[in-house]
Amino acid sequence: DRQSVSLLLCLCNLSVHTAMPATRRSPARERPSPSPQRRRSGVAKSAAAAPKQAAPSKLSLVDHVLLPLLLMVTTPTFCHITAWLTAQPEPTLSTLAAAAAAGPAALAADVLASTMPDAKAAVLLTAFSGLALLIYAIPGPVKFGPISDRGARPAYADNAMWHCVLFPLVFVLGAAAGLYPLSVLYDHFGATVGLLNFGGLAFCALLYAKGLSRLGLRPSGPDAGSSGKGLLFDYYWGTELYPQLGGVDVKRFVNCRISMTYWMLAGVSFAAASHSRHGRLDPGLVLCAASQFVYLVKFFYWEIGYMRSIDIITDRAGFYETWGCLVWVPSIYTLHTRSMVQLPSGLSWPAAGAIFAVGLLGVAFNFEADLQRQRFRETGGAALVWGRKPIAIEAEYHVTDPKSGKLARHTSLLLVSGWWGVARHAQYLFELTAAWSWGLLAGVGTHGALPLFYAAFLTVLLVHRAIRDEEKCSLKYGAAYAKYKAMVPYKIVPYVF
Repeated sequence: DRQSVSLLLCLCNLSVHTAMPATRRSPARERPSPSPQRRRSGVAKSAAAAPKQAAPSKLSLVDHVLLPLLLMVTTPTFCHITAWLTAQPEPTLSTLAAAAAAGPAALAADVLASTMPDAKAAVLLTAFSGLALLIYAIPGPVKFGPISDRGARPAYADNAMWHCVLFPLVFVLGAAAGLYPLSVLYDHFGATVGLLNFGGLAFCALLYAKGLSRLGLRPSGPDAGSSGKGLLFDYYWGTELYPQLGGVDVKRFVNCRISMTYWMLAGVSFAAASHSRHGRLDPGLVLCAASQFVYLVKFFYWEIGYMRSIDIITDRAGFYETWGCLVWVPSIYTLHTRSMVQLPSGLSWPAAGAIFAVGLLGVAFNFEADLQRQRFRETGGAALVWGRKPIAIEAEYHVTDPKSGKLARHTSLLLVSGWWGVARHAQYLFELTAAWSWGLLAGVGTHGALPLFYAAFLTVLLVHRAIRDEEKCSLKYGAAYAKYKAMVPYKIVPYVF
């Protein structure tokens, strides 16, 4: 079925990443030089390892041509199909199978018609982006991302909580003032997906040209250029790590201020659409929307931490990263809530409340894990973790100095306390707990397996990300990361994996 096919596509996508050069993500806090005092107070120093370089992968017809091409054809198609399907009276895989059996050509025509961009979707996205840009300009304390392999260190104004408060407030007040119905995101969802898809593909072409200094555009920093694996792969993977347009950081604006914000407000809008259709609140939809809203408030509180994650410091701004955030996130991350608008979950308030409580625990523990790492970084390892002085490993790594072109030595602290001492990626376990709760809140008894697609996709994605992350950390930190793995033997689930 379509869900199985899409999971296979996700697995194909993961195989493409195994051929990419590596940087890192870890529970680390970067420092310019070691501190003898900290070494005497719970910081174990690892012997410095010689800097390693990732062996360049050879051009592969499968990994660098066929799989990217397959993904760039099938994933946009899947987003259009799910947009059409969730507008049907019974948004289930059985409905899709019946429509396909009745006539693939007719189904394709219906899907295209239901997702054709229109003027209302253009106005909606223009207003959405314009408000995000206004809030983006609010000043805030400057925070920095990690130093890249070529010596660049991105700076960010820490104003995410202004965005988190002001954007939903303006959205709700605009609906209250009668400028649009609160259900506006659902009402124009199909056309919005179509416009985001076509616009996203064109935007990725612009970023491709920018990273290669074409069309009169220039890269925003040293981490740019071709991968050497051909035009198709460069478009898929991207040609620039930290692109900016008009002073706006593309990754931060697209990934956070557009993608995550749309997901945050979608649950509210979809709950309003459900209420207008059925005359009552659906327990599954309301609590799912509430849980996701809390999760995304946590995300914006932690946004600077996200800007130091593998999505930002490793993945370039291409189809995989940028198109994925512009189109895949609004389409697939909202699939379970969107499917409940036409067909309610069928759950009672007590049943939905029990699932909601489990999901909320996952969100809370995920927040605690992220906060432990963030405070550890910002205080140079001085913040208490679970009321105790944290255990840390001092690690050395080398990056290229952009001025001299020589390798410069730096140090980081690897956190081994709190959740980071339970499992090396314990935050993924909590994130998956929340994701599966959201799918279950849609009511598997009424909707079948469709609402579980996001959770299944995320499971594959995060397991692979943990493996990919550890390869990069081992390459960068050498013996220090090997020591961390020995001290914390489990990847995600203690005593299991």
